[in-house]
Amino acid sequence: MRYFSRSSVILTGAVCLFLSASIAFAQESEPREEFSKAEVIAIMSEETNDDFGMKQTVQHLRLKILSGPEAGKEIPAENGIVNNRADMRLDVGRVIVLSKTFSADGSELYLIKESYRLPALIWLTLAFVGVTILLGRKTGLTSIVGLAASILILVLYILPRIVAGDDPLLTCLIGAAAIACSSLYLAHGFNKRSSVALLSTVVTLVIAVLVSILYVYAAALFGLGSEEAVFLQTGPLQSVDLRGLLLGGMIIGCLGVLDDITTAQCAAVDEISKANPSLSIHDLRKAGFSVGREHIASLINTLALAYAGASLPLLLLFKTQATYPLWVTLNGEFLAEEIVRTLVGSMTLVVAVPVATYFASQMLRAKPGSRPVKSTAMGHHH
Repeated sequence: MRYFSRSSVILTGAVCLFLSASIAFAQESEPREEFSKAEVIAIMSEETNDDFGMKQTVQHLRLKILSGPEAGKEIPAENGIVNNRADMRLDVGRVIVLSKTFSADGSELYLIKESYRLPALIWLTLAFVGVTILLGRKTGLTSIVGLAASILILVLYILPRIVAGDDPLLTCLIGAAAIACSSLYLAHGFNKRSSVALLSTVVTLVIAVLVSILYVYAAALFGLGSEEAVFLQTGPLQSVDLRGLLLGGMIIGCLGVLDDITTAQCAAVDEISKANPSLSIHDLRKAGFSVGREHIASLINTLALAYAGASLPLLLLFKTQATYPLWVTLNGEFLAEEIVRTLVGSMTLVVAVPVATYFASQMLRAKPGSRPVKSTAMGHHH
């Protein structure tokens, strides 16, 4: 579960930073835009129109601005509701994000952007941190610190370097190595087991780069399988190498899987060796592989479902396009990217098991003749 929580938070941070950059770019051109919070204090009236077979309800509202230089000011505003969607309807007391646009002739226009969600997000984050520390104690706390370090590396190094024009793949590889180093040591401590897990992770990352390059070029992917990529081509980052960005994203995505499998494998081999120091390296590797195969069986399915869940709306959209043959749908760049992303992640996961098992059996094997340690903890983290 740590992988998916980390991936979700990292993705959220990346999206927020991208939106902030987009807003900053918009403010440098005309018309410029200002944002503030506002509260719905009254619903003056509602009217419903049926245009081109689509019902649209318009709410005429009275808003009170809560932040910015116009705090306290009350203004009229309109809110459109398409097909009577409950998520678009505003009630009295709802706090929203208000946009104020200045056109070239100096006129002003207020627009309702969306609901104000930051307080809820902050409370949810605090709940996550509290539960993690309560149940994980010291390990939970160090995991949170490692997560924070990972986000900082992503936001302060990877994204700025790509924006500055550096190669996305190389930048993501360097950033991934830094994330692996900080998160492993902060979450699991500065010890030999963590060092072996880090070595296994770095070696497998290099293999993952080679596999991802092979798969992306073999499938003739160019990184244009999403709307975000298309937007990048029309904005200030139109010179960014989208194929390199696709490859870099795959490496960052693989990192969460590697963090889980390498630490678990190293912990398993270490505990097996301590429990039975008389085992030969061959027998130790065999026992480690046995544990690793079980891990592979569960995580490959988890990885595929995670990618499918993230892409579910578009998968449903493809399903409704009955006029498209199945092979045409599968051949589309969006689905092809997701398939390749899943295959690269799964391949990396499979390769990580023998790599971590080999290094752990070589470096963590207990000295023959030492007393067995009474411990059944396998250090299997999720």
